[in-house]
Amino acid sequence: MAKKLTKEAKLKIIMNDFKLFARNFIKIVDNNGDTVPFVLNAEQEEFIKNMEKYNIVLKGRQIGLSTVTLALMVFYAITKPNTNYLIMTHHNKVSKELFKRLKFMYKNLPIDKYPSIFPKVVHDNRDEFTLSNGSKIVIGTASGEDNISGVTWDIIQLSEMAKYPNDEIMEEVLSTSIPALRKSSDAKIIIESTSLGYSYFSELFMKAWRGNSTFKPFFFSWLVDGYHKLFKQVFDEAEAWFKANNHGRRMTYEDLDHDEKILRDKYGATYRQLMFRRYYIATNSLDKFRREFPTTPDEAFMETSKSIFDTNKIIERLQYVIPPVETKEVYDVLPDVLKQYINKNLFIYHLPKPKMRMYAGVDVASGQGGDYSTMSIFDADGQQVASFFANDIPVYLFAEIVDALGRFYNYAFICVERNSLGLPLLERLRKDYGYMNLLKQKVFDQKGKRKMQLGFQTTNVTKPIIINDMKEMFELGMINIECVRTLEEMKIYQEDSKGRMGNKKGKSNFDDMVISVAMACQALKQSKYYVDI
Repeated sequence: MAKKLTKEAKLKIIMNDFKLFARNFIKIVDNNGDTVPFVLNAEQEEFIKNMEKYNIVLKGRQIGLSTVTLALMVFYAITKPNTNYLIMTHHNKVSKELFKRLKFMYKNLPIDKYPSIFPKVVHDNRDEFTLSNGSKIVIGTASGEDNISGVTWDIIQLSEMAKYPNDEIMEEVLSTSIPALRKSSDAKIIIESTSLGYSYFSELFMKAWRGNSTFKPFFFSWLVDGYHKLFKQVFDEAEAWFKANNHGRRMTYEDLDHDEKILRDKYGATYRQLMFRRYYIATNSLDKFRREFPTTPDEAFMETSKSIFDTNKIIERLQYVIPPVETKEVYDVLPDVLKQYINKNLFIYHLPKPKMRMYAGVDVASGQGGDYSTMSIFDADGQQVASFFANDIPVYLFAEIVDALGRFYNYAFICVERNSLGLPLLERLRKDYGYMNLLKQKVFDQKGKRKMQLGFQTTNVTKPIIINDMKEMFELGMINIECVRTLEEMKIYQEDSKGRMGNKKGKSNFDDMVISVAMACQALKQSKYYVDI
């Protein structure tokens, strides 16, 4: 028979286990306004169990990630003397509200029952909460003074980062936070936010989500179990609303529209969830639902009313892109000049098939750390086979790369954007490398005579044409894009009020892959070959 634990032994176990500590000691106010023990939901448990040093969370509304982080700070501040915790939000009022909730958790601890376990409060004002064991919790706002520098922090919570004033502030806050974090295994940065279109936060999250970051990504869609309990009352309202408008019956498969069938068949949405979704959209809008209650990360950041390309089709494509071929599988067959770039700048999705024609588009940059030099290659069927991008390669070296890639892919028919940097690249391809399979554009000289010139000249007239050609070919399935960077650029490629096209979303975002694919589409349209293969 197992020996019964003493009260002291039980207390020791609780004080060493956050989940038990929360259930036994932390109190929160639930949606009904009642003060209840903090029992972690499945999503909160998943986060606590799997979080690492750097964490980034994309969430729907009110899933409880802010609450569990606050409770974690209270737990650590009590059990780990001389530690420091920072809560930062986008607005002073929001920071104060989070601070109020944290203080509520502390003040409802059984301090009188266990005075030797819980440290006393020695300093409590609107910005700082300090305990007698030397631990303190501080609040700050992203648009205020620097609250980060000068202190070594054990947990930094950057709450609702997508709502910080601008991308520059988001980047600055994070870059200041990382060196300020304590060099210990328990120290953590926790970025958590709902989405708000494309921003530094969305770029940071998607890099982590696609496995290209040191941050551990967490995503909780509106279909997780937590919402069933959290929004029970609203779910009940939605079901009653549906029944009132459908002769008293519940939703069935025959009632579903196209998007609802996808949610049901692909994502396992219940009819109760779908009634809630329809009820919310009828009350608000589809765009707001996707932002507040996303099904996928891509959907959370979509801006359907702004992008030139169909964002829904981009998101769907992103779910099925294939990974690039592993380095070891292509290294030996690549020309030597390309080997150093494989799976860093050069991504190969399919090796060339014998005698199959290939078509490529090229956009040239200076190689001085700004815009990217890019190349996109497709086979005759419209399947993307390779992509290349780099912003630190000078034109003369990029010409060598374009020549090597073109020849590797069956002497591809290449369309180069003819601009101030494209002209020297075209000259090197033709004169230095003898590359003959280059697109030529028909133009008229000042004497009215028609002539052929190498490359494609983009102007205010021709640019909308090539972008709309690319849009048509992509959305009608005439080309199949595998490059994630290209698809991400397409999501934010816009036309402004003056008719200018491009990426209008900040200094760190580019449209160079879009242009190279648009050039490749022109090569596919001409469908010529000036050489035998």
